[in-house]
Amino acid sequence: MTEAGIHPFIQYLQSLAEAQDRGALSALRRGLGRPPGTVPEMYRYVEPRLAQKRSAAQESASYLIASLFAFHPLSTSKGNLGAHLASTLSPGGKDALERRFTALLAAHPDDLADALRQAISFLKSKDVPVNWNQLYWDVQRWDNEDRQVQKEWARAFWGQSQFNKESVDA
Repeated sequence: MTEAGIHPFIQYLQSLAEAQDRGALSALRRGLGRPPGTVPEMYRYVEPRLAQKRSAAQESASYLIASLFAFHPLSTSKGNLGAHLASTLSPGGKDALERRFTALLAAHPDDLADALRQAISFLKSKDVPVNWNQLYWDVQRWDNEDRQVQKEWARAFWGQSQFNKESVDA
């Protein structure tokens, strides 16, 4: 981590977007819809930024986040994916978004890339920025037994206000 708390890999991706490096971003976007780490065009941009000793989860997360970031490089330093999706809620589309979000929370690690691609595509269509740093860490912890990432996203999406109101009314 750096002084600002942003992982160096995320800083690197942000630098590509700030420099408007269309070639790099195009190469990274080629990873969309493909298993992480299987697109040779991405290697030149991802491999030099990865530690020599890394877990499979770290490597997979790096390739996945690089492709998603290149697709939608709008960034924020606040919130998690649950909060980002919640920011788009409207009364008319609430049920459909909740169904998609619940499916995302239930995604098996093998299916996470596709589920995240759909979520990021939706956020891009709404011009909602993503906290890429948080998403990078969350993807690496997705398969933890305690499902903490999924709980944090759910808490951010549905919030505490409904629970607090019901507690006061009881």
